[in-house]
Amino acid sequence: MIVSPGRGYIFVHIPKTGGTSMALALEARAMADDILIGDTPKARRRKGRLAQLTARGRLWKHSTLADIDGVLTPAEIAGMFTFTLVRNPWDRLVSYYHWLRAQRFDHPAVTLAQSLGFADFLTHPQTVGAITANPYGSYMRDAGGTERASAYLRLEHLSEDIAPLAEHLGFTPALPHRNRSARAADFRGYYTDALAEHAAALCAEDIARFDYRFDPPFH
Repeated sequence: MIVSPGRGYIFVHIPKTGGTSMALALEARAMADDILIGDTPKARRRKGRLAQLTARGRLWKHSTLADIDGVLTPAEIAGMFTFTLVRNPWDRLVSYYHWLRAQRFDHPAVTLAQSLGFADFLTHPQTVGAITANPYGSYMRDAGGTERASAYLRLEHLSEDIAPLAEHLGFTPALPHRNRSARAADFRGYYTDALAEHAAALCAEDIARFDYRFDPPFH
């Protein structure tokens, strides 16, 4: 997450949506009073500043707008350009699974991914609960439950969706590609028809809202 009082924006980093690349692009032009929350180089250098903040929730790279209540008031959040990246859910789930399998920290999701194949991981109650409880919009609700998203940028259509952000900033962030997981580029090969339908049910809200399809046009 990045909170930029000087430029009047909040970037919310939803996991496995290309957010690390966006954070790097934004921190490359960070202002002195920007609050950088995460594990990018400049965020690590400024980590000591976070101890001075009082927040409703956890301050970490994937904080929601509700989490930063206390750092900013709901009125201050409402007055800023708040945005996030979203990604085709079928693709995101494949990326999430392979990323977990490469990790070495102690977490139930890591343990599960490293002990199960993709299909069993995706149908496990633990995964089902985690995915259904956190649709994209949930990250953009403030402490009062009001959604405050100025823009959702679809990773697959970033060149067109980024226009409102670029207009607000006065420049277009140049995104490197970071945190690429070791997996085939075409996510469809990881799914059977039944598993694709299962994933569609888990992510029904996001799929409907952002008009995602299992068979998107590839350019």
